[in-house]
This record gives sequence, C-alpha cells and structure tokens, in this order.
Amino acid sequence: MAEKKGGLALWTVYKKGFKAYLRLEKSLSENSVEAYLRDLDKFTEFLSVQHLEVTPAEVKRSHLEDFLVWIGKLGMTPASQARILSGIRNFYKYCLQEQIATSDPCELIEAPKLSKHLPDVLSFAEIEAMSQAVDVSTPEGTRNRAIIETLYSCGLRVSELVTLKLSCLFFEAGYIRIIGKGDKERLVPIGREAVKYLNLYRNSVRVHLKITPGNEDFVFLNRYGRKLTRTMVYIIIKDAAQRAGITKQISPHTLRHSFATHLVEGGADLRAVQEMLGHESITTTEIYTHLDREYLRDTLSRFHPAYK
Repeated sequence: MAEKKGGLALWTVYKKGFKAYLRLEKSLSENSVEAYLRDLDKFTEFLSVQHLEVTPAEVKRSHLEDFLVWIGKLGMTPASQARILSGIRNFYKYCLQEQIATSDPCELIEAPKLSKHLPDVLSFAEIEAMSQAVDVSTPEGTRNRAIIETLYSCGLRVSELVTLKLSCLFFEAGYIRIIGKGDKERLVPIGREAVKYLNLYRNSVRVHLKITPGNEDFVFLNRYGRKLTRTMVYIIIKDAAQRAGITKQISPHTLRHSFATHLVEGGADLRAVQEMLGHESITTTEIYTHLDREYLRDTLSRFHPAYK
C-alpha cells in the first residue's frame, strides 16, 4: 500500500519498530512475525481505502469495529477475523510500551464468536457460473478467471495463491510446486482449464505489465506490477460470486473446501486429498471434507480387518 503523508505515513515507521519488537523482545519465528505484520497491513489497508488519515494514537474502538465489519463482508471467517484482531492487539501492546499510544482501542473489542459450522460448499455448476461471470475481455478479467480456475483446480490456500511463482509451474508434467504452511513444499496436480487460463493470462496480460523489482517471479500481479494482496483476492472472489448470483457466504477458502469435498464425494482416497491440501494430519482432512459417518463406516467395513 502506498503510504500518504499525514496520519498513515507514521504507520510504516511503527511497523518497522513492531517488527523489531516481535523479533528481539518476543523472540518469535520469522513466520509468526510476518503473520502479525500481515494482520496489521490489513488494518492499514482498511484505513487507506476508507480515507482515514489517523495515527495509531488516534485510532478509536469504532475504527476497529468498522474494520471487523469490512473484513467480514470480504468473506473472512470469524476465525480469521479473531486472528487478525489478535495481531492488532499485540501491536497496541507494543504501542503502549513505547508510549506511541496512551490507550488501547482493542481493549473493549470482543473477538468474533467462532462458529462450529463448516463453510459453505459450492457445486461444480456454481463454480462454473462464477468462472463464466468474469469478463475475460479485460486484462483484470483474464487474470481473475485464471485465479478462480487455479484456486479450484489445485485447492490452494489464498496465501499459497498470492505467493505462487512462475518458476514453480511445471505444466508439461501437469503439476505446480506449492510452498505451504511452515515452508513445506508439495506438488499439486493442475487441471486443463487452469493451465489454459494461466497461459492466457501470462501470454496476453502479464507480459505487458511493467513489473516492480522483486516481483518478477510472482504469477499474479496487480496493474502496478506488484504481487496481489490476500485482500484483493477476497474481493475478486466475492465479486465473481455476486455476478454469478450466488448468495452463499463466499471466500477463496470456499473454493479450497469445495475442491476437497468434490474429491471425497467422488471417491478419492483420503491420503491423496490430504497430500494435495498439505494437511499434516489425516484427521484434519476428515474434518475439512466433512465426511459423514456412513462414509467412514463403509471405509472401515471394507478395509479394516476387525470389521470384515
């Protein structure tokens, strides 16, 4: 985000100090530090979008309440909202310690209640409707169609999509290489439609962008030649769903969840789904794909020696 003079300009300075505080005083891992900074970036992005020229000391509870509504409308789950709020709380602990602010606007903010309900699943027809609702006659539309196809074809997390690199595309072999949580690598098969629209985007849109140094290897770029933000991907997915007339609560995670659900419902092996999703535990995959008990009972009766 380009910082403006005034209130927002100070955030860049304080973010650097916060980063040092997390590294040196909190002794957090590099991944944890980056996660906290991303949470703070989302808040400053909100301030910029809303044209709110406020310093950290001037932020009020109402700003944070409006921010939570904003990210909720983007489709972020209550769990994601709670995590982001936790990151901002830590920033204000730093601000109080360094006397950057005299009060904590997070103090009376309640974290979003975590729902135990599983996210909505899109049917294949709904995903096709979303894809076809995108206007591929525009450069942004061509990119956005490639994004939707890639998310659904490969079951990627949004963080994995925005950091996907050209050097990790192996179309001839039918795979892409993903750097997932904890910097763990995995190879994921990619479908024909995703390859088709990725190539269209690369050859007819991306090739004409003036790329900002340091962003040359990232696949998906904005009009300024910089890596897309996670928030921008949320907006793209919400817009496509709205154009397709889909009223379900949609986010990039919905496409990942639908990818896994469709595989399991089609009879795919759970271990294979686990590998493609990058889950450490098979238990996570079982919950994620909301397997019904009948499916599990049938699996036991067919494969477990004690049930035969």
